[in-house]
Amino acid sequence: MNAMAEETWSQTDRAKAAARLMLGWVGLLWAIEAVDLVTGHALDAYGIPARDPDGLSGILFAPFLHFGFAHVAANSVPLVVLGFVTALSGIRRFLAVSALIMLADGIGIWLIAAPNTMTLGASGLVFGLFGYLLVRGFVERRALGIAVALGVAALWGTTIVAGILPTDTTVSWQAHLCGLAAGIATAVYHRRPVRNS
Repeated sequence: MNAMAEETWSQTDRAKAAARLMLGWVGLLWAIEAVDLVTGHALDAYGIPARDPDGLSGILFAPFLHFGFAHVAANSVPLVVLGFVTALSGIRRFLAVSALIMLADGIGIWLIAAPNTMTLGASGLVFGLFGYLLVRGFVERRALGIAVALGVAALWGTTIVAGILPTDTTVSWQAHLCGLAAGIATAVYHRRPVRNS
């Protein structure tokens, strides 16, 4: 993608590109889960096994794999919404932010997940994008970004807090916590310089 061309896009162009990207991304997750189903859930083996050196490649694959369609469905709406809002700042920036979140989240999962567990799913990215949007407006000191932060906090704040608590043994709170921390760190790392008028 040409960075110069993207900078000259109108807000409508950005919104259309962001919508296409996120709908395509989530569509891919559903397609991958369909393949997983017809192969007898063979793809689930490519998640992140806690502290297993042979499973480090799962860091790359785990965000695209799920334990069934209900798992995909649970991640789809927040991923589309949070991804769309993030991608409005530019597709290249969204991809860079997402890559950093998924990498840091995957490493965190590998390090702190419960022994003998396999972790996979896009929820780490969801929590990461939430953390990114929650902090970005404040570190960049932009009114619109702060409004977005307050909006996502109001919409998903309670769910996020519940998701990082170790209360459900069937849910990886480690993935959620690492994703959230990765998103916050990414917002600080990727902050745009403040323009002095």
